[in-house]
Amino acid sequence: MSLANLLTTEQIIPEMTAKERWPAIVELVDLLVKQNKISPDARESILASLKQREETMSTGIGFGIAIPHCSSDRLNEVVAAFGRSTSGIEFDALDNAPVKFVVLFIVPKNQFQTHLRTLASIAKFLNDRSVRDNLGSAKSADEISDIFRASAPKS
Repeated sequence: MSLANLLTTEQIIPEMTAKERWPAIVELVDLLVKQNKISPDARESILASLKQREETMSTGIGFGIAIPHCSSDRLNEVVAAFGRSTSGIEFDALDNAPVKFVVLFIVPKNQFQTHLRTLASIAKFLNDRSVRDNLGSAKSADEISDIFRASAPKS
């Protein structure tokens, strides 16, 4: 499951306001609520699941990337949001570097394989330095979306 399949331009924040891990996660979840991807009554349980996941271990994986994720019985399909911070977010990442790219996704409960495949796909995509460079210099959500589409596997 590629980011091009998961994200519309409206699910991309080209410049996040958050400067720390938890406010960044809330900012992306609130965007998904605003876009009707998460129902308002599911917001708190999803945030609780994300917080529980982060308390186990930071999803800041290094190279300026964080992939906060969880599963929820309040969703029927995978939902995602992408945020970029040119100044960087303190995320307690594995390499202690600030995070510039945050991909948040939530998978319906009991879809373990989908969860793993989505996580692997996002990590592999963002592991490419040229992709990170392009995302870093993109001027808008539309440009970021174009980068996701250009890199999507052709079917």
